[in-house]
Amino acid sequence: MDEPDTPSLGLDLPAPPPALGSGAYTVLARKYRPTDFTGLIGQEALVRTLTNAFASGRIAHAFMLTGVRGVGKTTTARIIARALNCIGPDGTRDKPDIHPCGMCEPCRAISESRHVDVQEMDGASNNGVEEVRQIVDSVRYAPASARYKVYIIDEVHMLSKPAFNALLKTLEEPPAHVKFIFATTEIRKVPVTILSRCQRFDLRRIESAELAAHLKSLAGKEGVKIDEGALSLIARAAEGSVRDALSLLDQALAMSESDIAVEAVRVMLGLADRGLSLDLFELTMSGKIADALALTRKLYDAGADPLAVMQDLLEIVHFLTRLKVAPAAEGFFDGGSAEAARAAAMAKALSTATLTRTWSLMMKGLIEVRDSVRPMDSFEMVLIRLAYAADLPPTDQLVRDVMENGAPPASSPRSLPPSGSGPSSGGGSPRAAAVPASRPVASEGPMLRTLEDVSALAQAKNTPLLKAYIDTGVHLVKLEPGRLEFRPSERAPRTLAADLAKKLTEWTGTRWIVSISREPGAPTLTEKKAAEKAARHEKVLQEPMVRAVFDRFPGATIVAVRDKAAEATVEGPVPEDKDED
Repeated sequence: MDEPDTPSLGLDLPAPPPALGSGAYTVLARKYRPTDFTGLIGQEALVRTLTNAFASGRIAHAFMLTGVRGVGKTTTARIIARALNCIGPDGTRDKPDIHPCGMCEPCRAISESRHVDVQEMDGASNNGVEEVRQIVDSVRYAPASARYKVYIIDEVHMLSKPAFNALLKTLEEPPAHVKFIFATTEIRKVPVTILSRCQRFDLRRIESAELAAHLKSLAGKEGVKIDEGALSLIARAAEGSVRDALSLLDQALAMSESDIAVEAVRVMLGLADRGLSLDLFELTMSGKIADALALTRKLYDAGADPLAVMQDLLEIVHFLTRLKVAPAAEGFFDGGSAEAARAAAMAKALSTATLTRTWSLMMKGLIEVRDSVRPMDSFEMVLIRLAYAADLPPTDQLVRDVMENGAPPASSPRSLPPSGSGPSSGGGSPRAAAVPASRPVASEGPMLRTLEDVSALAQAKNTPLLKAYIDTGVHLVKLEPGRLEFRPSERAPRTLAADLAKKLTEWTGTRWIVSISREPGAPTLTEKKAAEKAARHEKVLQEPMVRAVFDRFPGATIVAVRDKAAEATVEGPVPEDKDED
């Protein structure tokens, strides 16, 4: 349950009675908690709706306030309770007013959490059905001294299922003198049957600029001068929460006896300079990992928290990605700063695929750094991983290159042949690869008469990479039972002959000898298919009707050529692009 309120500065109120320990310091979050809607920042839609409802007398019997931590849910609930029961400074106000006076006894009692008719309950610690039954039993009685009985349940999502069920009937048809106000940070955990009986208000996060302006005003009231940059850092670190921002401002005031500078707040928060964060990102994505690690150590020695730096890097990636799709987007860097210009140039140089892959790697790294017992070591490992992955092409491009062009060049380390598969000693004789002669020979197996049969067998055996090599890297010279001779294409791997011999022997049960020839050989299956497709298109182009269509629609292209007669012999529907890739 929240601590009792104190009247906001700006209202000419009598001081509350002194409490024990009244000389103790009051934190800013309590000292400047609003007592009316004029002091509630960032919730204009809620204030406007409630103002109209109070003015017209259409006041709901139950309110549901939801939002992230520290945006004013409990404060709003208490203001609504005061507005419902305020009787005015002279005690003559006879109906609810959206602007409670703060001076009458009901306003003061509710502000100090001592009004008998306004009960606050913490749903986290009072979540059982018995506590709710006490509320249900008490609603039948009229208020002792106030206009309305008000029940405020904070963190209502923590109530148990039986507790929610016990509340349903009363919440749907409460007595006219009863109002319910619920607050929660996890609205999805509240049963829809409860939500349907409440008027819901979603309290939004406070914008950083608005929050910084609010902090500046409060710092002025405290007689402390604080740099604009420091206010921006605190507002950004608070992530839209007024309470978090005030707690950080409290910490900054305690840390510095005089004016508060940007660097002091940066050290307090464990943040790195944004320019240095951009430097770190640029070094990492450029593959200069030694320089990136040196800069990381420099930031760490200066007090930067690895988790905070990782969050900065994530914000940079998000900002660059937004610039790719929306060049006028604003975000991590101010629009007119030098860092923003650098970021814009960097966004042009990096592809969207690279940025999205970097985001995925960093999100995984963020969890590693957060949960690690050695966060700095984990952070450095994330940077090393990023540096080596930055220049990799997208996965779909790798697969497409393999399928269309075969294996990487033979100079690639991944294409080195296994021992014993090198060229033979004969100058002009073909290089042959075969399984050991001791392997038993079977008498049965699939019949392979054409290279298409070999390709189809590779596909049936679920070896798509070998099938791609057969289609794109084999210029067939001779094919007979147990023997295959071919000329490899330039991009075929050196191990293709050995791989084919091994697989064909395994699949057919017959010993196969696969050898390399210097003969030109036939076109590859991919070349053959492309030639057949071009021939079909050329033949169709000679049709008078097709020529007339092309004359009528310049720039048109042929997408597919299908044989309707052949399709008619196939049972069932035939896909539109059956004959084409």
